[in-house]
Amino acid sequence: MGKKKPLVEMRKISKRFGEFWALKNVDFRVDYNEIVGLVGDNGAGKSTLIKVLTGVYPPDNGKIYFEGKKIKFSSPAEARNLGIETVHQRLGLVGSMNIIENFFLGKEITKRVGPLNILDKKKMSEICKSTLKDLSIRIRSPEKQEVSTLSGGEQQAISMGRCIYFGAKLAVLDEPTAALSIKETEKVLKSIRGMKSRGLSVIFISHNLSHIWPVANRFVVLDHGVKVGDFRKETTSKEKLRKLIMGKIEV
Repeated sequence: MGKKKPLVEMRKISKRFGEFWALKNVDFRVDYNEIVGLVGDNGAGKSTLIKVLTGVYPPDNGKIYFEGKKIKFSSPAEARNLGIETVHQRLGLVGSMNIIENFFLGKEITKRVGPLNILDKKKMSEICKSTLKDLSIRIRSPEKQEVSTLSGGEQQAISMGRCIYFGAKLAVLDEPTAALSIKETEKVLKSIRGMKSRGLSVIFISHNLSHIWPVANRFVVLDHGVKVGDFRKETTSKEKLRKLIMGKIEV
């Protein structure tokens, strides 16, 4: 029996903006139920690679496969339809709306009452509470509490919970701990572990190895648009990765 194909495989991806090559022949893969840390300094090409994967930019060269099938996204909506969800630093949540309204924003559950379709608030509340609980987030009154009153880690968990419930297969987390305290970062890391336990694969983009090291299974290092490292956690160390990112060692 042959080896199972990756969930995502990007082969020889290149992207140029004018005379500047943002990516040069980058190979990148994510296996099923795997957390991949995508690391590198500012300008390394991390965001460009993800934007190519999620349909924001078309690649100039290279091929992309998802679940073994060659794909070519022309928009992020097409990527989402196949199960690739991106959680950005700016989460796109509405601060004046409550937690449940944000969780189901644009995908509300309704029920038939006589001639009318009305919101099934009870079902939405149960789903929201259950999903957030799985991510180690317990909120007393999601029906009443506005998102603007939540901590950064709790807001991240709502977006991650949406990924889980609405059938994402791959979650792309763009610097999810960048502006968080140590305590809040721990909450987000628990949520990421919860995503993996529910069967999702995760791309965790960060330049902070202290945040990404505890949860990632594998690390891919980019430098000026070139992949310079691809290591499973058990074959490397934080110090080795840090030196590679800083350009102090060659692999």
